[in-house]
Amino acid sequence: MTTSGTYNNFNPSIGEIGLYAFNRVGVRPSAITQEHMEDLRMAANMLLLHWSNKQVNLWKVELVSVPLIQSVATYSVDPSVVLILDMYITVTNGSVSTDRYIMPISRTEYASYANKTQQGFPTTYWHDRLMAPNVTLWPVPDGQEASMNYYAVQQTQDAALQSGQTADIVPIWIPAFAWGLAEELAPAWGPEKLPMIAPRAKMMYDAAAATNVEQSAFYISPTLSSYWRT
Repeated sequence: MTTSGTYNNFNPSIGEIGLYAFNRVGVRPSAITQEHMEDLRMAANMLLLHWSNKQVNLWKVELVSVPLIQSVATYSVDPSVVLILDMYITVTNGSVSTDRYIMPISRTEYASYANKTQQGFPTTYWHDRLMAPNVTLWPVPDGQEASMNYYAVQQTQDAALQSGQTADIVPIWIPAFAWGLAEELAPAWGPEKLPMIAPRAKMMYDAAAATNVEQSAFYISPTLSSYWRT
């Protein structure tokens, strides 16, 4: 058996995937016009933004580390961050670093804290998802902590057609992207094809999403301690 011996070399450009999607819709490559390509660019960006909303796209998760400053509670977050998954505080003592996990809270919980300037080791954080988002720690760092570290889910990068640009996805998501594009394009360029394309697009998305999970054990333990009634 002769195989290529390569992996991930198949990574067609957005334009190439778009031609494939138009073909599924019933538009032949020879019929493609500038109007088709402009619609393709818009459809590609709409689809990637939709996927960013569905979360969590594991290939877009990265670890962000921010130095902490004594008495400073609030730190800016890059606007491309869609979601913060986990956060921990690092304390450095000489050459030894220790990490401690902290928990998210809501706006209401933060508002309920009587002393918002209280200093100590942070145990909670509030992610305020504004146009210019930020994270507020409580208690406020007291100078003993080195950094705040969090796993951030980034929004997918913009889609463009020039220079053979590729989509900001991992290769195993290419089929889902192609059929998702076909579903986006069908209402305008082949509405009669939509009843066939929509189930196929969902099947491709579901197959890719099923692999887009962390493989870890999950345990549920009941509380068995005794209790008393009065």
